[in-house]
Amino acid sequence: MQPTATVLVYSDDSNTREQVRLATGRRPAPDVPVVEFLECATPGAVIKELDKGGIDVCVLDGEAVPMGGMGVCRQIKDEIFNCPPVLVLIGRPQDAWLATWSRADAAVTLPVDPVEFAAALASLLRTKALSGA
Repeated sequence: MQPTATVLVYSDDSNTREQVRLATGRRPAPDVPVVEFLECATPGAVIKELDKGGIDVCVLDGEAVPMGGMGVCRQIKDEIFNCPPVLVLIGRPQDAWLATWSRADAAVTLPVDPVEFAAALASLLRTKALSGA
């Protein structure tokens, strides 16, 4: 059986979650595992799922309401032991400094560009695999 990677996707907008799924496809690159998605629409659901474990990468919508992905990112980096890598979706390129403040491992602008997104996600999955976590 082929290994899989679990990607948590947080956004209050189902269209944004769909953009992430479509941009990823079955796998973002040939050298990374097939991806399974776990979708969350609230910050509380993100924390609950991360507490359970088994998440390889988080994709957080920086434009989510009531709490944006950058705030969620900063919180989980502080509170979750061995927090998985985080890719934040930002509204505009000028917000990259906020993604850095949130301690995100990568940032991609909305709307999701499939090539850019897949490359960023694959890079985080490779990093996760190399860390042996």
